[in-house]
Amino acid sequence: MNDLTLIRKGLFRKKLRAVLLILSILVAFLIFGVLGAINTAFNAGVDTAAANRLVTVNKINFTQTMPLAYYGRIRQVDGVENVTHASWFGGYYQEPRNFVQSFAVDPATYIAAYPELVWEEGQADAFINTRDCLAVGADLLAMYPDWSVGRRIPLSSNIWRQPDGSSAWEVEICAVFDGDEEAVPTSYAMLSYAYFNESLAFNRDQIGWIVINTVDPSVNAQVIADIDAMFANSRAETETTTESAFNQAFLEQFGNIGMIIGLVSAAAFATILMIVGTTMFLAINERTREVAVLKTLGFSRPRIFTHVLSESILLSLIGGLIGIALASLAIAAAAAALGSFLPGLQMPASTFLTAIAIMIGFGFITGVIPAINAMRVQIVDGLAKS
Repeated sequence: MNDLTLIRKGLFRKKLRAVLLILSILVAFLIFGVLGAINTAFNAGVDTAAANRLVTVNKINFTQTMPLAYYGRIRQVDGVENVTHASWFGGYYQEPRNFVQSFAVDPATYIAAYPELVWEEGQADAFINTRDCLAVGADLLAMYPDWSVGRRIPLSSNIWRQPDGSSAWEVEICAVFDGDEEAVPTSYAMLSYAYFNESLAFNRDQIGWIVINTVDPSVNAQVIADIDAMFANSRAETETTTESAFNQAFLEQFGNIGMIIGLVSAAAFATILMIVGTTMFLAINERTREVAVLKTLGFSRPRIFTHVLSESILLSLIGGLIGIALASLAIAAAAAALGSFLPGLQMPASTFLTAIAIMIGFGFITGVIPAINAMRVQIVDGLAKS
């Protein structure tokens, strides 16, 4: 009988207890995996933000619009390489529940502003030159099997109206784009601002936000100061930040997601740590006689220590790996249902690797004291114990 067999036998000495402990650990890592994936999805925009990209919004709130004329004036600021603008369309397809994250943009400058977007040959030009084109992200296209390049669809807005009262813009899907990395979200669509703006019943010649590419990140601070000073004391004062800071501020509208997720995960692990640690401690006390017999047979103190600690780590790995596997399945199902609301929802490799490290650390913490106690058992005292 080798050491691995002894470790396995010791772990499942009382099968019901072992199963319950595995279930407890499973739940903790299921929570960790799901929340970790959600946190990664929420922060995808922050992580993929370009260092030389700035965003200008209305100082009152990013939901307030600004005059289109600001776009032209910002282009003249020293240190600015490219300027584009976007406006929230708030789209849906056929029914309001079929939400389509969509923006009205200036196609040529928007494509220049986001080089991480990859276009099939000729489709970027089609988006620029086709007045009623709808450019669709690859992830969004996958959500609507009946969509394809060349198809005309009505894209409705839950905010904007045309003079005849209609909320639907007839568009042709003429371009599909993807990201050059998996982390780049592509679960949205874009239509031409010129086509959108000319059909508006109200709020014409207004834009939601302006995106600026600077010549180098080192000039960001000066460009930010110059832009905001340009519109100081105007009817629509501006606030300019880096793209990363803007995305982070947007996330904070929902609360400190990272802190909430951290606290929930910590609470789950602290609870399970106390349960598993206490149970392992009591289990080793029950096996004092067994440990004494092993020592009588010639098992050394380090070998006894290794056996008990390995049991704890193996227990943690079994429960943790099952929990992470279930979390991956849950995230995959959620991504299929909520992809348009939470793009980039997936189990990242970093979360999996972090979970493995936590499993080993968790097993060590819960097993080290019982292992030390087992190592210290005296043969005479152990055999005398009934």
